[in-house]
Amino acid sequence: MLHTPFASHAASDPFSEMRQVQNEMNRLFDGLGTARRATVFPPVNFWAGQDSVVMTAELPGLSEDDIELTVKDTMISIRGSYSEQDEDGERTWYRRERPTGAFSRSIELPFRIDSDRIEARFRNGVLTIEMQRPEDDKPRRIEIKAS
Repeated sequence: MLHTPFASHAASDPFSEMRQVQNEMNRLFDGLGTARRATVFPPVNFWAGQDSVVMTAELPGLSEDDIELTVKDTMISIRGSYSEQDEDGERTWYRRERPTGAFSRSIELPFRIDSDRIEARFRNGVLTIEMQRPEDDKPRRIEIKAS
């Protein structure tokens, strides 16, 4: 008979081994979610029309004063910082999935932006930015004359 670390529990609880394996897998993968998220934070959506681009960014727990937004030519950048939730070091964390510390993300836009015609709103943790295309950068229809 083969002895496994789960053999003593197997007779009383048939799911004990499965829970043990799941706990081990959770422990192994615990750090990967936050490491992967750090490279694409904050998550954004954006869509473009002929004359403008609208972008939304999820920034829960921040206020508009915590966010710095800059646009230059075809690049938009979002920067900010989440304060440490355990400044005195007295907590024992069992799981920390919410972001902490500084973040920065820059995204290439499909065309130049008129920096005088940008509107940014922040509501319920979602930053919405509407950016207009400069008039001289918009595609123009060229009339074709018969010869």
